[in-house]
Amino acid sequence: MSLRVIFMGTPEFSVPSLTQIIDAGHEVVAVYTRAPKPAGRGMEPRPSPVHRFAERFGIRVHTPKSLRDDAAAELFNTHKADVAVVVAYGLILPKPILEAPAQGCLNLHASLLPRWRGAAPIQRAIMAGDSETGVMVMRMDEGLDTGAVVMGEHVPIAPDMTAGDLHDRLSIVGADLMARALAALSCGSLTYRPQSIEGVTYANKIEKAECRIDWTKSAREVHDHIRGLSPFPGAFFEIDLGRGPERVKALRSRRMDTHGAIGGVLDDALAIACGEGAIRLIQVQRAGKGPMNTADFLRGTRVSRGQRLT
Repeated sequence: MSLRVIFMGTPEFSVPSLTQIIDAGHEVVAVYTRAPKPAGRGMEPRPSPVHRFAERFGIRVHTPKSLRDDAAAELFNTHKADVAVVVAYGLILPKPILEAPAQGCLNLHASLLPRWRGAAPIQRAIMAGDSETGVMVMRMDEGLDTGAVVMGEHVPIAPDMTAGDLHDRLSIVGADLMARALAALSCGSLTYRPQSIEGVTYANKIEKAECRIDWTKSAREVHDHIRGLSPFPGAFFEIDLGRGPERVKALRSRRMDTHGAIGGVLDDALAIACGEGAIRLIQVQRAGKGPMNTADFLRGTRVSRGQRLT
């Protein structure tokens, strides 16, 4: 049996889930997404990836700035949805919205709840050195990712996997998981279980101040920091390339079993000493330029052994 679905999502991460819902034959009666933002050289308003995808299928799109007023709740109710599916939407859903669909609101969250509730579960899992994460579908309540869980899927985190790599993997796995959850819901076999009260951690939003690399930390911690913030917002260091200190993002690295003066360049291929051990920078990005491998970065720059990164 097909369901009347309101889909709520914004970035590329959400698109595979919307695709699966359409392919499964459910009726997407409306899409809610964030309003277009200025982008590009002309700073013209650019619709979100979900917005653009929905328009290809002729689905009605709403871009409210808030869902907290009576008008928003009334409009939401007019769709007579069986369920709302929320995948990285970006706005808080107040109680009237949560209770409007007959079967409530199902959220796809990119962690193994209750670990990494909150805004940045993918980045925080890698930065913490977790070897495993996953996706879960939960029925939303008014708490911060505290709702009852209905399904989950585990995903290993490889030692050199970046947040970007994991993001793409979880997007696909999560889309399949949500499709299965809706299939179960449509035949009345979806079951709900409360989250554990043990093991709760919070994935706070990434702040700019924590993006600078601290070379006094161990190579493992520096490596996890770099890959956890790659490709965005990007862990960074500063180095003098002949015109004073320049900020450079580190996007990929590899741990090394060597040592030296903390923050010092150890060889001609950007091995950098940490508080314990060292890492080799594999991919970096200078301001105003695209990502580049180490060889391209070093071509024409002044980086010498013993030079210190800050």
